[in-house]
Amino acid sequence: MIRLLHIMAIGALIASAVYAYSIKYDTIYLSEQVAKLKRRVQKEKETIAVLQAEWQRLNRPERLQALAERHLDLKPLEIEQIVRMADLPQRQARVDTIGRKLEDLGLAIPTATPQVSEPGEARTPASGKTPAR
Repeated sequence: MIRLLHIMAIGALIASAVYAYSIKYDTIYLSEQVAKLKRRVQKEKETIAVLQAEWQRLNRPERLQALAERHLDLKPLEIEQIVRMADLPQRQARVDTIGRKLEDLGLAIPTATPQVSEPGEARTPASGKTPAR
């Protein structure tokens, strides 16, 4: 009996050691994955920084001005083109042309929706009354 308990204890000890080592190796693997992801994130941040710097270089006002002069054939800004906000005309009210056409046809009148008195009760489409059972 004692020999059987010793064998079971040794078996449990071996099983727990195998389980502990498997957890250790899983942890090492996952920590390597985390390190790889951190390197990728850092690389992406550096790439974003490079792209932002390139975007700022491409959007320099003097560069855009030169491109506009070369390709757009724009005239210089004249003083008459500058106005105050108060000098602008007021925006006209938006007109609902479809609604106006429906009103002209007499179709814009609200309709009464039939009401069902009980949730399970059905009505016939023609009369609106409950069918006889």
